[in-house]
Amino acid sequence: MPSSEPVRFGRKRPLPPCPNPLFLQWLTELRDEAKEKGLKIQYTYQKAINSLNKYPLPLQNAKEAKILQNFGDGICRILEEKLQRHSREKGPGPSEATRIQNSEPGGSQLDPPAGPIHCPSTAAPPPGPAERSDRLAPSKKKNGDEDEGRQRGGARRKREYVPQRRSGGHAVLLALYRQSQGPDGRSYMFKLELQAEAQPLCDKSFTVPDPGSKYTAWSSVSTLIQKNLVLKTHSPARYSLTDEGLALARRLAAVEQEEEEEVAAGPGGGGGEDGRRRERQELKDDCAGVVDLTESDEDDETAACATQTEAVGSSSGGPQGSRTTSGNADRDVLAPGTYEILLCVDFIETTGGSQHRKQELVKELQRNGVRFDVRKLNVGDFLWVARENMAPVPGQLRAPAGRELVLDYIIERKRMDDLCGSIIDGRFREQKFRLKRCGLRKPIYLVEGGSAAASHLSLPEATLQQAIVNTQVVDGFFVKRVQDVRESAAYLTVMTRHLTKLYQNCTLSRRSREQEGDAASDEEATASCSLMSFAEFNHGAVKNKCQTVREVFARQLMQISGLSGDKAAAILQHYSTPYSLLSAYDRCSSEAEKEKLLSCIRYGKLQRNLGPALSRTVYQLYCSQGALS
Repeated sequence: MPSSEPVRFGRKRPLPPCPNPLFLQWLTELRDEAKEKGLKIQYTYQKAINSLNKYPLPLQNAKEAKILQNFGDGICRILEEKLQRHSREKGPGPSEATRIQNSEPGGSQLDPPAGPIHCPSTAAPPPGPAERSDRLAPSKKKNGDEDEGRQRGGARRKREYVPQRRSGGHAVLLALYRQSQGPDGRSYMFKLELQAEAQPLCDKSFTVPDPGSKYTAWSSVSTLIQKNLVLKTHSPARYSLTDEGLALARRLAAVEQEEEEEVAAGPGGGGGEDGRRRERQELKDDCAGVVDLTESDEDDETAACATQTEAVGSSSGGPQGSRTTSGNADRDVLAPGTYEILLCVDFIETTGGSQHRKQELVKELQRNGVRFDVRKLNVGDFLWVARENMAPVPGQLRAPAGRELVLDYIIERKRMDDLCGSIIDGRFREQKFRLKRCGLRKPIYLVEGGSAAASHLSLPEATLQQAIVNTQVVDGFFVKRVQDVRESAAYLTVMTRHLTKLYQNCTLSRRSREQEGDAASDEEATASCSLMSFAEFNHGAVKNKCQTVREVFARQLMQISGLSGDKAAAILQHYSTPYSLLSAYDRCSSEAEKEKLLSCIRYGKLQRNLGPALSRTVYQLYCSQGALS
């Protein structure tokens, strides 16, 4: 049956790439916010964005979005709240679909929309057919009238990201730029030294979050990496500027230098400064349009953070150069009398297992008048820190957390039954290996229990005694034998008092893990010594942290029976990766030569040969298809 309506021919009007730009903008903002905070929900928002881009029809409300994939109750509720707030601000009106259908073919799509639901917002980028959803991140609005005028006149250019002055990102860029311009020519910085250099340039702390917040100034580094301004490489992490970051940091440094010159010159300036002032004002305007993630909107939190920053010696007054030099010196050094020696006890030593025995240790320490702190230690059971004395801040319940430097003494406590179990399951060798690599130069093994405690265990008493002797003679640990928990508490008390007296007139300075071999012994240099911070020590001792190929290769080798840590370290000196070892095997001309490749490698203090048996075992492990012989 023929239709009564006439057939219309002609070119079909092209549809916009996304008929729901407001929903797309809000989802993009939610995704970017979750990405800045490191939340995994960012991937859920990204899936919802992909589904929304594929949907060709306009949505009248957020409830209709539930028909789309990856749109659940939570996302729809958030969108509905934003839609209601938007409607209250802009007022009701027809939908975007009606506006597009009623518009003229030659009309511009950049005209201000009549409806509140699907109108392209001034904060959203102009739609394009080849544009991906992850590039639709909105820019912050500075002035609504100015943005509306720009939108009417033409496409609005994307605002350049500039971190706010005295924020974490601003300080990091300046610190990396000054490092790249230094005499040593090193263009990268490690995390701790970057925090130390950037702290005087920032109003917030890089280590201590604001009251009521979990973010520090260091949180903005992820934004700099995402914006391709800072590059993070290597392990331990090295931070350096990209070409874009170098250009931006150079502009920020020029503005800082000009402001310092104006402050030094006093009031009144020449007319030749107008161009630079305009450029500086434009840069400040860009800074005003960017919200830093580490900022707080409450004035009392800002005041508390400023007071805390002044308490730790990073004053924000005076010229920038003097703040950098004096701040670094004060922040890296603890003078005598400004700190106390504190015993740190691993929380495993006070909880779980035999509760009575572990509480007895705590009671003995309290009875002896020892100041101690129970915390999580990633290696060892006891250690000592030099903690800075901090004055209480008015209006805060507790005094601000002071800096902590770890003394070069760490204790691993072992009862006889625990020693037997650790030898059987392999923890004994692994713990000694980790204690050697923790960065503290004086490890101590505290063995608790006598011969009677070793008489009814799975291993003979002679095996346990031999393991204790090997720990002292071969591994170089100091071994202290005690009978029970009371003697252990007495030894910890004596050690705490000894270290307090040893360090009472000592000036302590902070060193990084990379400078471990440069520091002198405490017994030799009692006037001053360099120590690691507790945060760096505990982070570097994490058992399940990301490992390099060299570390994984060492752990593989140590699984071979008879191949100790010293032997594995000797092999790694010649062949640092499995690839280099396999390449060396390929260069051998015969099977006999391959089996004896590692036999002449020397290890340990006595420089003994690895031997043909272990060399053949390693060769069969990596090059043979069958079982080991």
